[in-house]
Amino acid sequence: MRTTLIAALLLGILAGFSVAQVGAALEIITEGTLPKAILSSNYETRLAAKGGVPPRSWAVIAGSLPPGLALDPASGVISGTPTALGLFHFAVEVTDSDDPADARTREFTIAVISALTVEWKSLPAVTAGGIAGSVKLANQTADDVDLTMIVVAVNETGKAFVLGYQQFTFAAQSTIPEIPFGSSLPQGSYIVHVDVIAEVPEKNVIHRARLQTSEPLEIQ
Repeated sequence: MRTTLIAALLLGILAGFSVAQVGAALEIITEGTLPKAILSSNYETRLAAKGGVPPRSWAVIAGSLPPGLALDPASGVISGTPTALGLFHFAVEVTDSDDPADARTREFTIAVISALTVEWKSLPAVTAGGIAGSVKLANQTADDVDLTMIVVAVNETGKAFVLGYQQFTFAAQSTIPEIPFGSSLPQGSYIVHVDVIAEVPEKNVIHRARLQTSEPLEIQ
C-alpha cells in the first residue's frame, strides 16, 4: 500500500514537471490590422504573444513600419510619431528563449491618416457677382477639438476677401457633410483658399488642413 502511494505521488510530480516544461506553443495573439496612427501625433500599440519560453524578442523581418515609428524588441511595443501618410505593411517575428528557440511570424498593417481632412463638397464657382461653394470636414482624432475655418478669395494683386468663417467645437471621430461659403466680389481673378485649424488645449496640440482651387475664377 505504501509503495503504491509513493509511486502515485512520483507519477503526479513527474506529470506536473512534464507539463510545466512543455508548456503551450508559442503564438502571436495580436490581430493583423493595428490601430490607425495620426500624422505627427504620438502613437503607441503593443504586440502580444503567449506560450513558448519567456523572455520573448520581437523584430520586423519584412516590409517597414511607418516612418517615425519603431518596434521595441523586448516589449513588442510599436511607438513614435509618424511622419508620412499611407498604408504600411510589414511582417514581425517573435522568438522565445527555448533551446532551440521557437519563432512565429505574422503580417501587420498600420494606416497613417490626417488628423483633419477638408474636401470640396461643391467646387467654388462664379455666381452672380461673386463666388460660392462648400466643403466637408472630418475630425479623425480621438479628441474633441476647438476648430476655426476661414475661406478667402485672393485676387491677382494679393488682396484677400473673406468668403466664410466658422468657429466651433468639433467632436472626435465625426464628420460634417457640408459647410457652405460665398460672398459677392469685385471684378478680378481669384484663387480660393480654405484653412482649418483645430486645437486640443489640454494637450497643447494643434492640427491643420488646407485646400485651394487649382485654377483662377474670373469675375467680370
